Amino acid sequence: MEITASVVKELREKTGVGMMDCKTALKESNGDIEKAIEYLRKKGIATAMKRGGRSTSEGQVQSYIHAGGKIGVLVEVNCETDFTGKSADFTEFVKNIAMHIAASNPISVNRDGIPADILEKEKDIYMTQARESGKPENVLAKIVEGKINKFYADTTLLGQPYVKNPDITIQDLLNDLIAKTGENIIINRFVRFQLGETNG
Repeated sequence: MEITASVVKELREKTGVGMMDCKTALKESNGDIEKAIEYLRKKGIATAMKRGGRSTSEGQVQSYIHAGGKIGVLVEVNCETDFTGKSADFTEFVKNIAMHIAASNPISVNRDGIPADILEKEKDIYMTQARESGKPENVLAKIVEGKINKFYADTTLLGQPYVKNPDITIQDLLNDLIAKTGENIIINRFVRFQLGETNG
């Protein structure tokens, strides 16, 4: 079926999502606006896009202690309103994130937080491995790029598969909460302590 410009415009106004995402949602939903909104919400795109620039001065800090006191995590998650910050869904989310960090040991919340020296070291290792594989020079950069993307998925909190449901990432879990609350929510920072380890 043909998706008309007016339907795309209507969906855009209701969700604040970009044209291409609206078109995709409408195609997936056979032009049904309500189903398209549901599709976008499931993807977490709609509210995340709309709320992205809003101030987040409320929220919670939660802790998680694991393995008989051998691993401890503190995490700060921010939202827009005190109402959401005190809700059961929000509290459960923050606790689950703290537990996930204890289990998965991410380096940072997102790509921006990975220290440049660690990234450079990884790139050097991947480039050496790619060269030693005997692959032609023109595909080496692509191989390294693929490995760096995998490195991000393994080491950034938002990129990691969620320990309680590996079919989704922490970013997906966050998008679901954003869609549910209608607020901008960010995982601001965390610290993970492991007995006997020193933080550089």
